Amino acid sequence: MADSGEPVAPDVLKGEAFKAEAAAWLEANFPTSLRGKPMDALAISEAGEPEGDMLLWRQRIGAKGWSTPTWPRAYGGGGLSSAEARILAKEMARIGAYNPCLHGMGVTMIGPTIMDYGTEAQKQAHIPPIVRGEVRWCVGYSEPNAGSDLASLQMRCEDAGDHWRINGQKIWTSGANLSDWCGALVRTDPSAKKHDGISFMLIDMHQAGVETRPIKLISGASPFCETFFTDAVAPKDALLGELNKGWSVGKRLLQHERASQTGAPMGGRSRSLADLARGYGATDDAELIGEITRNAMDARAHGLTLERAISEARGNSGPGHTPSILKNSATNVAQARAELTLAAMGLQGRGWEGETFSEEETEAVRGWLFGKAMSIYGGSAEIQNNIISKRILGLPERTQGE
Repeated sequence: MADSGEPVAPDVLKGEAFKAEAAAWLEANFPTSLRGKPMDALAISEAGEPEGDMLLWRQRIGAKGWSTPTWPRAYGGGGLSSAEARILAKEMARIGAYNPCLHGMGVTMIGPTIMDYGTEAQKQAHIPPIVRGEVRWCVGYSEPNAGSDLASLQMRCEDAGDHWRINGQKIWTSGANLSDWCGALVRTDPSAKKHDGISFMLIDMHQAGVETRPIKLISGASPFCETFFTDAVAPKDALLGELNKGWSVGKRLLQHERASQTGAPMGGRSRSLADLARGYGATDDAELIGEITRNAMDARAHGLTLERAISEARGNSGPGHTPSILKNSATNVAQARAELTLAAMGLQGRGWEGETFSEEETEAVRGWLFGKAMSIYGGSAEIQNNIISKRILGLPERTQGE
């Protein structure tokens, strides 16, 4: 840092010291064999159990607590401030490091919700294994007759004396076939009103009463499952939050989900669209280059807005409604990038398989198809717009004259 003669603010000095600490730790602990091989959250989520240097990296970052940098040290987290976490993220990006503990929904959804509503015993039991990446969680929300109208869910959970007995079906359960635990919304009082009588249960997936059936998508992937519960059991302390008050728990989890999606990598690759266009000789297409430039500007604006939202939210008790705006923004940027990637590749961006197409080209096509789901999962774009209109803009439920 240049010496201007002016005193340097303590926060700046602290930030520079932490930057040096983070850089040194990453240099010493991130395996060289993994450098230059970026992985996005989807690839990590769908991966099986890691081996070799991938396992070593997961163990190292988990033991450090930097897989969940801002979580309390009491539960294995990093205990960092939001500013330090941003510095860490930038240092990881600089050397191509990534978080190997993002498999499943533990870090992004279940863990934060347990910290919001869990007992001390639940936090001690479930949070440290999530930090270390040792367990994989899924979320049991949607049912065949309860999608956007989630409160219509019917999966039953009955008090069986010394345990809970669970029967019913969930659908679109991401990663259920790979998961160790499921955080599920269940109906504990069928006689109550639709939004009442719902509870949130922590269910062990390794039992005879749980069956998963992967659903193959048009992209060729199978990240979703049908999940069947037949006399599945959960101990009495598996209830998260209050009995029959699970709707509030479920809504908070969705807020955490949307907050995690607002900062998702745009496209999952480090190669810029401009470099891609040059590589495919598409720089003479003025319209395409203009669209690529607009996408880069939108991505930059989204990133800056996200940083401002994080700064403004410092000290708040939990995520508010801003993630609904940022979730739609992230979706728009990522889907536009996927479209532009195929456009830059020309005919090579139309391949599904075969020797005439590279791995990058076929991945681009499959990623473009899978990316269409971003407008739906985590709450559809229409639902986010409703939240924005009612909770942020204060618009009425209905327009006059309806």
